[in-house]
This record gives sequence, C-alpha cells and structure tokens, in this order.
Amino acid sequence: MVHAISRSGGGATLTSTMLDPASSVIAGGQISILNTGTGASTIIIKNSSGNFSASNLQPGNYDITLTATGFDEKVLHSVVLTVGETRVLNSTMLLGSVQERVEVSALAPDIDLADATMGGLNDQTSVEQLPLNGRSWTDLIALQLGVFKLETQPGVTTRDRSNRGYGEQFSVSGNRPNGNNYRLDGVSINDPINGGPGSVTGGNLGVDALGEFSVLTGDFTADFGRANGGVLKAITKSGTNQFHGSAYEFVRNSALDARNFFDPGTIPPFERNQFGASAGGPIRKDKTFIFGDYEGLRENLSLSQVSIVPTAAARMGILLPVT
Repeated sequence: MVHAISRSGGGATLTSTMLDPASSVIAGGQISILNTGTGASTIIIKNSSGNFSASNLQPGNYDITLTATGFDEKVLHSVVLTVGETRVLNSTMLLGSVQERVEVSALAPDIDLADATMGGLNDQTSVEQLPLNGRSWTDLIALQLGVFKLETQPGVTTRDRSNRGYGEQFSVSGNRPNGNNYRLDGVSINDPINGGPGSVTGGNLGVDALGEFSVLTGDFTADFGRANGGVLKAITKSGTNQFHGSAYEFVRNSALDARNFFDPGTIPPFERNQFGASAGGPIRKDKTFIFGDYEGLRENLSLSQVSIVPTAAARMGILLPVT
C-alpha cells in the first residue's frame, strides 16, 4: 500500500514561535522540517506574528532547521513526533548571522502546552517486543492508567459472544466498554454494536503492520468524537528510504500443556501456528513509499467435556435413595 497521512488519519501537528534573547517574537523567519526516515521536507515561512503551524506530519523522527535574518541558524535534531500529537516547540535564537549555525542534538522532555488530554503512547518498540498471547495488539490498551479489561466475557465460540462482539472489551475511566472509539489511520473500526474490534479468535492481528498507537483516557479535544470513554488512535507503518522487513512464525501446541482436572488420561490436542511476513521500502526515493504485511493463523483446539449419564442400575429401574 502507498502510505499517506492526513490529520484525521493520525498525523502530528507541530507549532512554534521564534524568540530573540529578550524573549520577543521574531517575525518573518523560516523553518524547514525534514523527516529523517523518508526524506520528506516541509518549508514554512513564518507569518507577521512570528508563529507557524505544520499539520499532517507523519509520526517519526525529524530534523528542524530555523533561520531568521540577523540570527544564527538553529538545527534541532531527533525531534520525535507521535501519532495525533500536537507539539509546541518554541525556540530562542541567538544574535549573529545566517552563516553561523547552532545544533541541538538532544531535546529535554517538555510539558505538553497544546492541550490537557490524559492518556499514554504505545510506541513501535513496545508494540513489537512486549509478549502478547495471540499477538493481539489491542491487549496493550490495558497498560494505560484508568483502563480495565473485562474478564467476564463469554467464550468466543458461544452465541452470546457473537451478539456482544468478538473483540476484547475495556472500561476506560469507569465508562461502559461500548463507549470507546477505536481509530485506525483515522477510520473508526468499532464493531456494529460499538464494541472493540476483533475477529472470531477474540483478538486483532497485524502487530508487525502497526507503527504506534495512543490511548486517550480523558479530557480529549473535540477532534475525537463518538466516545464518552476512551479513544484509541492507531497508525500503520510506512515505508522509508531503507528497505526493511521481517518474517516470523509462532508455534503453540499441547506438548507442553498440563492436564486439566477434567481431562481424561490424554491431553486434548491443541495446535496453533501464527506466521507472516512484512516488508517496506521506497518506490521513489524521498517521494513515494510502500509497505505491506501478511499474517495468518491456523489453530486446531480440542476441549474436554464432562457429561453426567444414568448409571447401569438406574437404566434397569433400580433407583437408590440419596443418603
């Protein structure tokens, strides 16, 4: 798929104001925003008030160059923008000339000045490396404060579960599970009863296709409607100027299972194979990129069932009193 990001699709927004050493606003400056992964560059001329805003930025690492007449050029390296983030990045310029350059290689963590939204981010490292039973990435929602996973759901093979939705259900900040909104690349993917999305396995595949996601647990802005609980914003990966990919297979079977109390002498057969591959890279360097992912699941699961039947004496009509 050719990957493009829009504001509704989870793109980040960057705003900034240039200040002189006396903390006065510098008008008429210029800023260049370079995505170090894709080479995509955006150049913005500041308005008369000295402010600028760049939206629809793909989450990733950026180098930001600020220039203004009469001041040293300033470069901020490795500025990380995350899914749906609004980042306020104000910079103080030093007096000098554009021939001189100030480089900042590491930025101190700053306070979010854009909004008071509560929540947390699951970045690409945590999505890929944290252990997940069944590799369902939505299980990571429970890592955020104020999120509680319901443990009373019927089994995925029951009719009651099909009526309520197959996805795992989460209560966010004490609200009902069907009060959440799940968004993938800006598209709501809630099931028909507004519950969490999920396949007949009870989970959601595609961990290797997911870039990152954030969970908003309260006080989110009017950009995100259709929710009185929480909002999950996920974004898929994009190709970059470097080719990258993966291949994997995860195996589970009954060879290492313990016998259930109700199991007969043998353990019920169980086989699960979860496999796939992903790859991404440039179609045209610094211009167009492609990324694709496939994941398959094959499972054979048997269960022991205990049934109570009449005894041989009862079948002959001999009914003994209960003692």
